[in-house]
Amino acid sequence: MTDEFDPGARYGRKHAARIQRATAGRSDGTAALDPDPDETGPRAPGDPFVGWRFVRSRRWLGYFAIAVVFAIICTLFGMWQWDRRNEAVRQNEQIARNYDHTPVPVDQALPRATSWHDDQQWLRVEVTGRYDVDDQLLVRNRVHNGQPGFEVLTPLVTADGRAFVVDRGWVPTGNRQDAPDTVPAPPAGEVTVTARLQQSEPRIPGRTDPAHTDQVQSVTLTDVAAKVGTPIWTGAYGQLAAESPAPTASRPLGWDRPSADTGLHLSYFIQWFLFAAGGFGFLAYVMVQEYRNLNQDDPEERERALDRQRRKDAKPKTDDEVEDELLSAETLTTSRPR
Repeated sequence: MTDEFDPGARYGRKHAARIQRATAGRSDGTAALDPDPDETGPRAPGDPFVGWRFVRSRRWLGYFAIAVVFAIICTLFGMWQWDRRNEAVRQNEQIARNYDHTPVPVDQALPRATSWHDDQQWLRVEVTGRYDVDDQLLVRNRVHNGQPGFEVLTPLVTADGRAFVVDRGWVPTGNRQDAPDTVPAPPAGEVTVTARLQQSEPRIPGRTDPAHTDQVQSVTLTDVAAKVGTPIWTGAYGQLAAESPAPTASRPLGWDRPSADTGLHLSYFIQWFLFAAGGFGFLAYVMVQEYRNLNQDDPEERERALDRQRRKDAKPKTDDEVEDELLSAETLTTSRPR
């Protein structure tokens, strides 16, 4: 800013013209501005300064509305991240509680075929029976370390005639066909299995199981039941943890313990609320800049501008500023005619 009013400023030209029109219309030279249709609020006669009245204009009310909508959107995204963080914490607590839990008999954990509760995920259960290899199924499109493969589902038929589906692990896709080259055989005879409970998976929309094969798209136990000749538990299945006796050959690849990491949800939650606050902060900055432009001819605002400039000049210059001055001086020197 300068001591003289700058009519070339973004808002100064319009305001200067209004002052000139108002002054020309009065014999005593005192400016009396006509109301601006874009501003609201009374103005005292003879007061040529806008002050903060511009914030009540339709334009600024629109700005406030946009800032509020932006803040609401940021808040919704922030709370969504907070809910995801809470869900991750809950899952970690459940893993810590169930993963190494003393095995529970399967008929106690799942008294009915359809029994399932969300807090049972990863709970270790124990079941004794005989593997039914004839009804063994392969779950397609299971990836391990970037390599496609299958998970092996083998029903374990108990003494009461029901079968508990055991996911025995992962095997890679074959080299020449869309199926494993080999599937390790389970132990023969009566086997005691320790498994970790998992909920039946939902069907994958738009996909169907390949016809006339032992392959399925997902561990949807109601669909598995249609392919198995023995009644099965349809509420949950188990990921193999241990079996006795152990198989004589290698068995499918098992699972690593789930990570206890909660992810970046808390950081994202904080960031979204900072974005909301930043929207109002930016609006306040623009408001102050417009106030200064509209009130350049106010002696008090001029004095404040000079005070800001004095404080700015009193600050020590940064290395970048010193370098910029040297480059400007060098450019000016070389551009002068000799």
